[in-house]
Formats: sequence, C-alpha cells, structure tokens
Amino acid sequence: MSQNAEKFDHWIRTAFVEQNTALEEMYFERTDRAAVEGVGDDIKRAICDEGRDLIKDLVVEGNTDEGFDSAFNLLGDVGLYMASLRRHELTNPASEEKSPHREASALALHIAASIGVTPRFATSHLATHNLAVDGKAKRFTNLSDEKLFLDYNTRGIFAFKRAADAIRRVLPIGISHAVAKTLLKDAADALRDVAKFNKYLFDNLDTDRFFYCVRPYYKPYLVGRNEYRGANAGDFSGINELDLLLGLCQANDAYYSQLLVDKMLFMRPEDQASLRDCMRQRSLLNEFLAAARNSSGASWFQENLGAYLKVCELFGEIGAQHHDQLVEKFIAKPSDDLDEQKLAQVTASGPPLPVLLASLEVLRDLRLAADRADINSRHNDIAKLRSLLK
Repeated sequence: MSQNAEKFDHWIRTAFVEQNTALEEMYFERTDRAAVEGVGDDIKRAICDEGRDLIKDLVVEGNTDEGFDSAFNLLGDVGLYMASLRRHELTNPASEEKSPHREASALALHIAASIGVTPRFATSHLATHNLAVDGKAKRFTNLSDEKLFLDYNTRGIFAFKRAADAIRRVLPIGISHAVAKTLLKDAADALRDVAKFNKYLFDNLDTDRFFYCVRPYYKPYLVGRNEYRGANAGDFSGINELDLLLGLCQANDAYYSQLLVDKMLFMRPEDQASLRDCMRQRSLLNEFLAAARNSSGASWFQENLGAYLKVCELFGEIGAQHHDQLVEKFIAKPSDDLDEQKLAQVTASGPPLPVLLASLEVLRDLRLAADRADINSRHNDIAKLRSLLK
C-alpha cells in the first residue's frame, strides 16, 4: 500500500468514523430521524473536504500496481467515503445527472475498471475482506448496532461459503460416493450456523438503530454519470452456488439469470469465476432424479438422498427466515413510518420497496421449492424424491 493510500485508509478508520458517528447521534435525537438536511453541516463539510484532499493525491499518484488486494482495499475506502456523502445528502442521484464528487468518481472508476468489479464499495469490503487493525475492522460508525450487524452478517457469509464448498466437492466424487453423505452433512451443519447467526441478529439488533443509522449507508449513489445500487448482503457467490448446485434455482430461468447478471460485478473476481463454473454444472437434484430410475432402492441412494433433502430443507428455511423475519422486521415494518418521498429511496437495490419485496418473495419460494405454478419452482421434483425415501 502506498503512503497516500495508507493516509487515506487511516483517515477512514479514525476521523471519518468519528464524524459519521457524531452525525448519527444528532439525527437519532430528532423527531423525524430520516430528516438529515441542515443538521451538522460543519461535520458534513469536514467529511467531504478531508476525504477529497486525500483522494486528490491518490488520483495524481495513479495505479501503484501493488496487486489486487491493495487496489480492492482502496476501492473500498473511496466507496465508503462516497456512501457517506450519499447518506448525509451531499449527493443524491434523484436530483443529479452526474456525481458532483469528480475526484472520488475518477479514482473509483479507475480502480474498478482495472480489476473487474463495480466502482463502489461492496459487501466484501465490510465483511470477508475487511482487514481488522488492532482488533477493529472498518465500519462507518462506532455504533454498537453497526458492529453487531457487520459481525454477524460476516459470520453468516462465511457459513454460507462453507456450505457451498462442501456441496461443490460432491460433484467430482458423485452422489453415490460414500463420502458424499459426509459432505452433505458438513453443508447442513454450516447452514444451521447461518440460521443461528440470523436468529441472533433478529433477537439482538435494534430495529430503529439499524433502519435509521446503519441501512442509509447502503443506498445507491452516482459514480461519474452512472448510478450504482447499494451493497447487498447477498453479494457473494456462495449463496448462489447453493441455489444452482442444489438445483433449487436454474441459470436458464430468466428471472434468476437476471439476478446473477445484476450482482456479478459486485463480487470479487474469484467469486465471479466460481459462480460461472457452477452455472455449467449439473445440479445434485438432477443427478438424484436421473439415478432414481435404476437405483432408488439402493442403500447409498436412500442415505445420500436423505442427507441431500435435509440440506434443501435447511436452505429453504433460511430463505424464509431471512425474508419473513429479517427483511420484515428491519426494513418493511420501519418503512411504514416514512413519507412517500423518503420511502421512494429506502432500498439499497434501487427499486421501490413493494417491487423489492415481491422479488424477494420469488427468491424465497424458489429456495423453499414452494408449490407455485407461476415461477420455476422445483416443488414437484423435490416431492418426487421425497416420495422415494423409505
């Protein structure tokens, strides 16, 4: 990391965090917590000016060619800065044709184009590739609820990755292999951890603090002339690898393939490559259906099918848990108190909340293999396999 990059990273970890925290405390004391205009303007100017001065030096320096991790880290820093400007209404795509923050846009676009990702901060910047220094990872604020959210979201992501890794390892050895059952059990154990972490968030994360002080940093913002949606907790390949390899979602489904296209550049390049590989593999569901014609009575089929169906059951339950508990509690219900203008910009992914919720319901029901004729649910195929268990 260059000296200029180190200075910027240090500011992001120190003064930047303190300034955001001070503003959040001011906002939270207001009767209308969503109204941030005209509050703490001196602190907002300090964030804007201090960050711009540090970024100017980086733009002049150019690509230091220190490897992907260094560039990706710097993209995260400039992305956090731009997300903070958006949160504090120092930029808003609803009223702008291009970002007024030219230096930050130039740096973000330069880095993103060179490494093949979207030019804004992504989930991995605050989760799987968030380097802790002296025990403290990067965050927007010092609020305990933001730390709680990021810590447990990161735990959940790594658990999903463990599950996907186990399922991927079934393919080369085949569903009839004696070790396949062990790998399926490993995946099930990892998914139980996801459910546990989700429940901890549901029980302990303060709804108002999350909705008013954490979520706003994930809004869409402009980089140059283009608007980019906010970072999403699902912007990693593991959960989609499970979708595809379990067979609950299909890459030739227009709804699902559009989802993959929309999120691909929000993933790190190695995640993109892993997901593309999964898109060309046969799913375990199709493998079991094919094997059922001649081997449904075999002991290996009964044991491994039972383990596979348990993984599908847990995966579906987590999909329902996320939508019916976390999304409902921390986004949908608090949104009822917003006026129409603020409600229009409540989602990180951009579309109005009702559109987002309807889309998430489809994804939930695909993962549940729900009995719905209007989507490409694998309900009948899962039911057929269940009927073969003795």
